[in-house]
Amino acid sequence: MLSKSQAKYIRSLAEQKYRKENNVYPVEGDKLAKEWLSAQVTIRMIVGVEAWMQSNEALISRHPEAQTITVSRDELETLSSLTTPNQVLLVAELPKQTGTLPADEWCLALDTIQDPGNLGTIIRIADWFGIDHVVCSPDCADAFNPKVVQAAMGGHLRVQIHKADLPAFIAGVSMPVIAASLSGDNVYHMDPLPAGVLLIGNESKGLSPGLVQLATHNVMIPRRGGAESLNAAVSAGILCALLMPGS
Repeated sequence: MLSKSQAKYIRSLAEQKYRKENNVYPVEGDKLAKEWLSAQVTIRMIVGVEAWMQSNEALISRHPEAQTITVSRDELETLSSLTTPNQVLLVAELPKQTGTLPADEWCLALDTIQDPGNLGTIIRIADWFGIDHVVCSPDCADAFNPKVVQAAMGGHLRVQIHKADLPAFIAGVSMPVIAASLSGDNVYHMDPLPAGVLLIGNESKGLSPGLVQLATHNVMIPRRGGAESLNAAVSAGILCALLMPGS
C-alpha cells in the first residue's frame, strides 16, 4: 500500500531540486522499466499495478535493494508525469559521475539545449550511433528530467552524460571539433572522421560565437526548401550519419 509520504516523495521527483537532493530519478512505463530492471542499475522503488508486478516477478527479484509497492491504476495516475500512466514507475539511483570526459572518441557536446524532448532525442541518437558520451553545458535541460528519460528510450543506460564548461572541455581535447552552423561549409564536402566532438547549439540561437570560433570545422546541412532551420536533434542525427565512418 502506498503511503501519503511515499506518494509525495515520488511526485516531488518531477522537480530537479528533489531529484538532486535524493540522488534519484523516475522511470515510467512497461518498456523502460523492463530495460532498467534488466540493467546494472540500483533501483530504490518499484511501484506498479498488481498484474504488472505479478507478471514481472523474475525481473523484480533481480533488485532486492528496491522497495516494491503495488498500487491501483488510479493511484499510479496521481504519481505519473505521463499523459497516460503505463502500469509501472521506478525510482532509480542517479549514476555516479566519473568525471572522465572523452578525449579520443566521438562525442556530442550540447550548448544550451533547453527542450527536454530535444535533449532526450539527442541522447537516443548518440545511443543509436554508439556514441558513449554526451557533454552538456551547465545551462542545458536536466538530463534526468522525466521527459528527457522518456524521449531517450533507454539511452541513459548506455550513454554517459556529463555537465561541463564547453570551452574548457574543448581546450582539453586534441580531436577535431565540428560546429553545426548555418554559416559553415557544406557537410557533404567533408570526409568522415574517426573521432571528433560534434557541437550542437541552442534551439533558437544556435551555438554561441565563442564556441564556433573554437571549432576546427564549421559545417552546415545544405537547405533546398524554405524552412528557416532544422530541429537541433534532427541536425544531430543527420550530421552523425554523415560524419561518422561506416554510419
